Amino acid sequence: QVHMVESGGGLVQAGGSLRLSCAASGTIFSINAMGWYRQAPGKQRELVADSTSYGSTSYVDSVKGRFTIARDNAKNTAYLQMNSLKPEDTAVYYCKGEIVTRQTVGLMTDNYWGQGTQVTVSS
Repeated sequence: QVHMVESGGGLVQAGGSLRLSCAASGTIFSINAMGWYRQAPGKQRELVADSTSYGSTSYVDSVKGRFTIARDNAKNTAYLQMNSLKPEDTAVYYCKGEIVTRQTVGLMTDNYWGQGTQVTVSS
C-alpha cells in the first residue's frame, strides 16, 4: 500500500510564491518518476512538471522559468517551487508517483496519486 500526501497549497497574490510538497509512504521498493499535475475548473488535468529517477526534469511551457521541481530521494518526497505566480496558475495541484512495490508475485510498477492541494492566485 502506497500513500501520497501533498501539502503547501493556499492563497497567494499574483507575483508571489508557494512551495508544494508530496511525500510518498508505504511499501516502496523504488520510485521511477514523480510529477506534478494541475486541473483548473472546466479544464483537463495537465502535466506541469516531471522528474525522473535519473534526475532529468521537464516542464509545460507555461511554467518554464517560474516553477522548479525537485526530489529528495531519501525521503521519497517531491517538491514544486512556484515563483512569479499568475492567476492562470490557479488550480488543484496533484502529485503522481510511478512507484515500484514488492508484491508476492514480484516487483510491480503502478501510478499513485495524491488527494490534491488547492492553489489560488489572486490578481
